[in-house]
Amino acid sequence: MTNKRKVIIIGAAGRDFHNFNTFFKDNENYEVVAFTAAQIPNIDGRKYPKELAGKLYPSGIPVFHQSELETLIKKHDVDECVFSYSDMPYQKVMELSALVNAAGSDFSLMGHKNTAIKSNKPVISVLATRTGCGKSQTSRKVIEVLNALGLKVISIRHPMPYGDLVAQKVQRFATLDDLKKHKCTIEEMEEYEPHIVAGNVIYAGVDYAAILEAAENDKAGCDVILWDGGNNDFSFYKSDLTITVADPHRAGHELSYYPGEVSLKMADVVVINKIDSADFDKIQLVRKNIQAANPKAIVVDAASTITVDKPELIKGKKVLVVEDGPTLTHGEMSIGAGIIAAKKFGAAEVVDPSSKAVGSLVETFKTYPHVKGVLPAMGYGDKQIKDLEATINKVDCDAVIIGTPIDLQRVINIKKPCVKIGYVLSEIGKPDLADVLSDFVKKYCS
Repeated sequence: MTNKRKVIIIGAAGRDFHNFNTFFKDNENYEVVAFTAAQIPNIDGRKYPKELAGKLYPSGIPVFHQSELETLIKKHDVDECVFSYSDMPYQKVMELSALVNAAGSDFSLMGHKNTAIKSNKPVISVLATRTGCGKSQTSRKVIEVLNALGLKVISIRHPMPYGDLVAQKVQRFATLDDLKKHKCTIEEMEEYEPHIVAGNVIYAGVDYAAILEAAENDKAGCDVILWDGGNNDFSFYKSDLTITVADPHRAGHELSYYPGEVSLKMADVVVINKIDSADFDKIQLVRKNIQAANPKAIVVDAASTITVDKPELIKGKKVLVVEDGPTLTHGEMSIGAGIIAAKKFGAAEVVDPSSKAVGSLVETFKTYPHVKGVLPAMGYGDKQIKDLEATINKVDCDAVIIGTPIDLQRVINIKKPCVKIGYVLSEIGKPDLADVLSDFVKKYCS
């Protein structure tokens, strides 16, 4: 007989593992009987390994598909299911709660108090209200400002451990070769490569206590830790300054997605990004919602400024646009920087790639029917990367606009002329991030 509370952690290979590591691991009051996985392809059917799970789990912890949740609750007589992933509309969160409660289990959400780790360095966290708001470009801007002030910044990225979890316990990225060393998916490269190209060091992995210790003691030196968030999750670390990015292309979502509203309410600074391409009334709605949710936050206006390396390949041409995968899929955007560039630089036609989709990309278009006229750069494994390559090369077009944060030509063989899109954060007016960070440095780094 045991008094341990039986738990299932509902996740997507990120917050779920962190919640386990910081609260449930070695906790004699609980027995985590399983993780369930959703949102990311092919992350179920494996184990959270014994090497990471601690002394209470000598065989590790199995990971099942979320569709098996109700069966698992009844099979193991589960007491509590802990929801532990991000970028979900409130309706779907509560639908899942209803399923869990109907099966007899409690449904819970873990907060910052029991999951955030304290650093011995000042911490800045960059969060967002949705996937694809522009966290990464904001993070790079923060680093640029701090570097100009003479400070060394080490970034830590929200986890994306889709491979060997033991090997991915602590990952350091400082060169493009490190992407190969750690066998990164396209989704991982999209986050790490822009930092590397900018000369920054970035960490990621599974064990965020071990990652933090490594970052604090990095050989490049460390004055400030920057948390570069994932989706719309809140920080894994106790933060001295929290910057949350909002997207007026999805106005209203800042108050209707979990945990995006948490990130908004926690913010010291809210950046309204993409003002250059959003409708005025949508921008004003975001302002109104920020004022309602977090009236004490400083608001910074910003544009997501697009750069194009070969605009002559767009004007008057028939183009295929490849956009950032997560932004289009669970981020629910219908366009990205690639489409904006195609319109701005005068493409004659944007080709719909859906009829040419190969393999797993066929299922992607079925799963996300709002994705029309563009190709999400799906690449969660070797097969998807090959399917992406085959799909691009089947499309009849004059050029391919690469709207992802990485140069896909480095990863796959594209047999057509390519245009690479870049995007940087450009603040509009005052206050700007330099003002905010100047105050931060005086308070925490002097």
